Amino acid sequence: MEQGGDAAARRMGRIASHLRPPPASQMEEVSLLRGSNCRAKGAAPGFKVAILGASGGIGQPLALLMKMNPLVSLLHLYDVVNTPGVTADISHMNTGAVVRGFLGQPQLENALTGMDLVIIPAGIPRKPGMTRDDLFKINAGIVRTLCEGVAKFCPKAIVNVISNPVNSTVPIAAEVFKKAGTYDPKRLLGVTTLDVVRANTFVGEVLGLDPRDVNVPVIGGHAGVTILPLLSQVNPPCSFTSEEISYLTTHIQNGGTEVVEAKAGAGSATLSMAYAAAKFADACLRGLHGDAGVVECSYVASQVTELPFFASKVRLGRCGIEEILSLGPLNEFERAGLEKAKKELAESIQKGVAFINK
Repeated sequence: MEQGGDAAARRMGRIASHLRPPPASQMEEVSLLRGSNCRAKGAAPGFKVAILGASGGIGQPLALLMKMNPLVSLLHLYDVVNTPGVTADISHMNTGAVVRGFLGQPQLENALTGMDLVIIPAGIPRKPGMTRDDLFKINAGIVRTLCEGVAKFCPKAIVNVISNPVNSTVPIAAEVFKKAGTYDPKRLLGVTTLDVVRANTFVGEVLGLDPRDVNVPVIGGHAGVTILPLLSQVNPPCSFTSEEISYLTTHIQNGGTEVVEAKAGAGSATLSMAYAAAKFADACLRGLHGDAGVVECSYVASQVTELPFFASKVRLGRCGIEEILSLGPLNEFERAGLEKAKKELAESIQKGVAFINK
């Protein structure tokens, strides 16, 4: 039987290990995932989740929300800066998930090993005057590097891509996984939930309904005209005037730009994006858990149109995507919008594929 002092020292060492990752020089000697360190006493059984880009404007509130999710048992926070501080802060929350921080490329392996779900909000945010294409040059390389890590260290994980431009970064991730021989289209999902969240909110405002009781399917992609809300399929069923349809569609498509302009250089849509990302991650975890009838819109490898990637309703399950649902009947306005969306989407997809295969 070990002495009380030794037991206390071991407990203290366990606590310190997840708050202060060892320096890169010690990474081969120290594994943060060894044995009983994986889970603290009393932590509920659940899933292991990693957030890559956890110190950023989306990453921090997303880490907060995932720490609150009862389906998460272990939460890994990775970034190239500031993760020790974010980890220390989040770890003080008295919820079941154990939190560990990882700092810089040498710690990516330990951040990813054994993960069930990897969420990627890493990258730079949009600034006023920037298009999502302007983000491409920087964020494409970041997503490539992180997905190479996923392919190597947790190839069976479900991957949620948030980094913009999603229309291109999801194809980039797919190409990285193909080159590594680990690609499973059922496990790669682009997060477009913010478009649905905005659509539900704006439609709720017009109809005078609680937005939590509104469900608007949003298809296509995750930028400008590629965002196509299907207002003819709103639940609860309702009808809009042509003016309302035009106003709502434009409002939903430009939601991100409105926030960028309102923040006047201080950032992009980070808080609502974190909320939407946490909502979608929860749906993925409920699917993994075996819950029935989990349906969300997501930008995925798809055959519902002639394009290789497209956002539409998907049913989530134990292997990621269980089923990609059909688009359903579209009205004339939506059919015209779909043709516009497809033209721009095709270019964005090709741009992502070309980035990896150049």
